[in-house]
Parts: sequence; C-alpha cells; structure tokens
Amino acid sequence: MGISWSKRHQNHHLHHHPPPPVLPLPSSSIAPPFPSLSPPPLPPPHPTYSLPPPSTTPPPSRNPYPLLTPPPPPNYPPPSNSNYHFCFSQSSYGTRPVVYHNQYPPYYHPHSNNGWGGFRPPPPPPPPLPAVPYVDHQNAKKIKNDVNLHKDTIRVHVDEFNKDFHLVSFTFDALVDGSITIFYFAKEGPNCKFNPVYPEIKPVQIPFVKGLGQKFCQPSGTGIDLGFFDVNDLSKPLQGEEIFPLVISAESCLPSTPLDEKYDGQSLDKSPHSQITEAVLVKNNEDHFQVKVIKQILWIEGVRYELREIYGINNSEETNVNDEESGKECVICMTEPKDTAVLPCRHMCLCGECAKELRHQSNKCPICRQPIEELLEIKVNEGKT
Repeated sequence: MGISWSKRHQNHHLHHHPPPPVLPLPSSSIAPPFPSLSPPPLPPPHPTYSLPPPSTTPPPSRNPYPLLTPPPPPNYPPPSNSNYHFCFSQSSYGTRPVVYHNQYPPYYHPHSNNGWGGFRPPPPPPPPLPAVPYVDHQNAKKIKNDVNLHKDTIRVHVDEFNKDFHLVSFTFDALVDGSITIFYFAKEGPNCKFNPVYPEIKPVQIPFVKGLGQKFCQPSGTGIDLGFFDVNDLSKPLQGEEIFPLVISAESCLPSTPLDEKYDGQSLDKSPHSQITEAVLVKNNEDHFQVKVIKQILWIEGVRYELREIYGINNSEETNVNDEESGKECVICMTEPKDTAVLPCRHMCLCGECAKELRHQSNKCPICRQPIEELLEIKVNEGKT
C-alpha cells in the first residue's frame, strides 16, 4: 500500500540534513539502504566537532529520482533467543533500522527472574549416597557365672539397733559356696580387687552357701553412718567414676586342690570367680536413700567382663509352649526366632540371616534407629547350663 502526499507537502522544499554519525555495525548485521522521508530532529552537537552547514536540495519536482515507499515491517518477530535486536519506531520509520548486538548470552535477561527470563538451569545432580559402613558381626561367648546378684533388689535400710547406721540387703543366686563383701567408697585395683579409700571404714565380708533366691541382710552393727558424708558425694562416682560409694562383691570359693598341687604356679595364679556391683546412693523426697546401680562386672578366669542388659532376650529364651506368641520373632522376616543383638543400643531383634543382610544395607537399628556399631549373635543351647 502506497503513501499519498498532500499538495501542501509538495509545495514545500524538502530539507535534507546530514545524518548523525553511524557507529560501525557488526559483520552479521545487514541493513538495506532506504531513502529518507522525514528525518528525526538533529541531536545537540557534540562539543568535539561541528556539523557542516545544511545544503539545500532542489524541490521535489526537480528531483531526478522518484521517491520510493518504505518496505513493510517483517511479518514475523525476531526469535526470542537471538543475539540481535531490530528497533523500529514511529520517529525513525523510513530510516535505516538500527541493529543492536546483545551483550548478554542467550536466555539471559538482566531485568527478570534474577537474570533468567523464562528459563531455569537444571538443578545440580544429587550427591551420591554414602556407602553403608560395614558392621562387625560377632558371636557371643557363653561363660558360667557362679553367683548372680539381682541388682533391682538392692536396698539400704536403717539398722534397728543403731538408728544412725544403714545396712544393705538384696537377693542373689549361688551355684557354689562363697562370700559377699560390702565396700564403702572403694576403688578398683589390679585383678578386679577393690580397696577402701578411707582405711577407717572397714569392708564387711559375710560367707554364704549355694542356693537360689537367697535373701542377704547385712548383720546389725556392721553398717555405716551415711550422715557423716555429703549427699552429693553419695549420689555420684568420685574421681572420674573410679570411686563408688557402694561396692558389693560376690565371690565363689575355689574348689579344693590336693596338697601337692597347692604350690603349682598355675594354682597360685588362679582367682575366684566374682560378680561386682558398683552403685551410688540417692536421697529421695521422703529423706530415704535409694540404691542406683551404675554397672556390674564379672571376673571369670582372669578376664574382666562388663555386664550390659540385652533388651528382648527374655522373650527369645522363653520355652516354646506358645510359638505364635509375639515378641520372639525377628522384626525383619517375622518368621525366625531372634538371636542377634544390636550394639550399642542392645536391642535383640534380629535373626542371624537378617542380621547378615542388614549390615550391608543399613547402619540403623530397626527399633530405635540409632547407628549400629556391632551385631552380637547370642546362641543359647537348651538343656545345658
């Protein structure tokens, strides 16, 4: 479609001004020449140079070249990811289209969405999962304990004949004859022997005979005046858990040996089997002392063992009168009896096969989700002591 020119416009001369200096264009920008119809107003002159005086041109009637109509704008917009931008406006219509080179890389828009317009880079790949640490699998060693003290039965009560003194009582089982020794503020020495810190407080040793479910009561007159000590010193171990306010040692007697073997070196090095219970004394709201067991130790054939409770071992060792009773099966397969404990949380909840698979796949306890350090397999042979 052409453009019609009015008679008023034809009666006036067209004044051509020299165009402003054009910046060099990149090699990839191509602009076809177009005749100037209505040039834009001249910008203010730069102080470093002066423009030449405008030259007069002959009227349109004397112009030997016919005026051409400007070409229509392109029908399609430039691609959004192009590195070049074409500028067309009403003020510059009919002049050369100005081509600007984009200074930003493709897909980058400095004024939208933190520089990324309509495009977000893919998220980084997730870090690789750490390898499951190997869990050691050990078999428990079965040892024979001749004397066992029921730690939940330990009591401290006032001596009826000496109201300022306290006595110790508890229940124990013994397969052989032996003796029980009560220490106050004692420290462990070599070969699991205990010595009192205060020499004036003598330990009390009472013999016993074998039997199950026996009741031990400290004889009257052999107790201790707990009011002589500070309550804080009685309620916690002293010197980094080396000195305990109450220590109970239950020893079994050695079997009799012939006279010709008493002077044998191996016989002299033998020590009786013993179970040691270390505890503190805590005062309750009723102004009575309660015994809190800290740990139990076994001394068997010259080896020191520290006892730890296994949660769930009682259910697994019960007789198979009712096999469908819950609590005996492995928590993974729910079919095999549990015989493996998780350390250090001490939950006995796995069978041997599931424990072998678990140590390669996970390091969490199935019960409490604590990290697993070791797996302890406990095999109990029925019909054997």
